[in-house]
Amino acid sequence: MGDLMGEQPALGIVGAGAFGTALAALVGAAGHDVVLWSAAADVVDEINRERTSHARLPDVRLAERVRATVDPAELAARARFIVLAVSSTEARERARTLGQVVDGRHMLVHAIGALAGPDDARLSQVLDEETPARRIGALAGPALPADLAAGRFAAMVCASPFDEVTREARRLLNLPPTLRLYTSRDLPGVEMSATLSGAYSVAFGMADSLEMGPGPRAVLVTRVVAEAQRVVTAMGGESRTFTGLAGLGNLLVRTAPGTGDHAPGYQFGRALARGGASGERIPDSVRAVGAAVRLARRLHQRAPVLEAIARVIDGQARPSEAAAALSDTVALEE
Repeated sequence: MGDLMGEQPALGIVGAGAFGTALAALVGAAGHDVVLWSAAADVVDEINRERTSHARLPDVRLAERVRATVDPAELAARARFIVLAVSSTEARERARTLGQVVDGRHMLVHAIGALAGPDDARLSQVLDEETPARRIGALAGPALPADLAAGRFAAMVCASPFDEVTREARRLLNLPPTLRLYTSRDLPGVEMSATLSGAYSVAFGMADSLEMGPGPRAVLVTRVVAEAQRVVTAMGGESRTFTGLAGLGNLLVRTAPGTGDHAPGYQFGRALARGGASGERIPDSVRAVGAAVRLARRLHQRAPVLEAIARVIDGQARPSEAAAALSDTVALEE
């Protein structure tokens, strides 16, 4: 790991999906070295040879400072700060592989808005269990891959109890005027806020497909904020964290018109309301619904919005029925 000890180590990114590739393009264009680890040899070859993205990001050109590799040891040797940007279903396996090549000098930050595995663990817990790294954090916020790739303004928050993590995150990722990075010490709050914002985006997709209108939509927003704050607090986070970038900011950008493929939970909700979601690929934001419901029950937290979303996904209620049931409880609960 000799390269790791250089004065300006590279940014490491695990995963060559839309977010990971867009982030690599932005950071590379800003003059930082980036090492992108993908398990797919054809993707690595395309990135290194064509300098383009395969991840539905048209017209993205990757700077020469961005190098892709299939070798996790190369990633660990060149990068001290590593961002895990894969789906929650891949996260533990990738973390286990990282655990074989990283050590205590590394800082691991995930950008995964979901919980992992049958135990519904936060991703920071997975990284702690599977790797020797102890300086761990989370990255979240309203930064759509298309915005990052196009150089439009975006913002994120990096949360960690370790100042070294947030300091290195700002060195690499605070890139105004395109990307503004904020910091937080509330790691569980940011992780849960990101998870919940993805889960709730499904509800807004259903609501907009049903053309419920601005009044009911505003009521849904206020109910979601109140409900999420209860769950975040029960998880050991700060209630106000959900009203920041990782929670409400994340939710608003992923339920706005024109978000398209980069708002999979919202699009899944719209498909559900039209009766056509059975063949859809299940995104992390949809998996987050079931995990959040189980977690709320274990914590004895009332979560009627999450429960309603889960009933629709499980086929136990139609979207219109779930919406009507929720509206009957507004005056009593919030």
